Amino acid sequence: VQLQASGGGLVQAGGSLRLSCAASGRTFSRYAMGWFRQAPGKEREFVSAISWSDENTYYADSVKGRFTISRDNAKNTVYLQMNSLEPEDTAVYYCACAADMYGRTGHTPRDYDLWGQGTLVTVSS
Repeated sequence: VQLQASGGGLVQAGGSLRLSCAASGRTFSRYAMGWFRQAPGKEREFVSAISWSDENTYYADSVKGRFTISRDNAKNTVYLQMNSLEPEDTAVYYCACAADMYGRTGHTPRDYDLWGQGTLVTVSS
């Protein structure tokens, strides 16, 4: 059971990146998925999440209107489209799979029990 995140990189402020997270070893469509990020010296923070049903999405206030989360259950993959990137978005981004099958879509790390390895996003000013 693992998550593999990719798509990070270096981008100028105002640019875009699309993160992907491929899941294996778990029935992907039955679990909510989330994205978190951690900047140097800071705690891991919630970025976005999508319900197992694909009906509901949630965003941190800091990224609302700029980031879009989506999922493709046929490909066992969740995406995070990031537009209008700002230097403050610089962090390691982690995807995570919820602990409970058909459960709620949590906003805290403890709601998730499976984590990807992280992908670094660096936004230059």
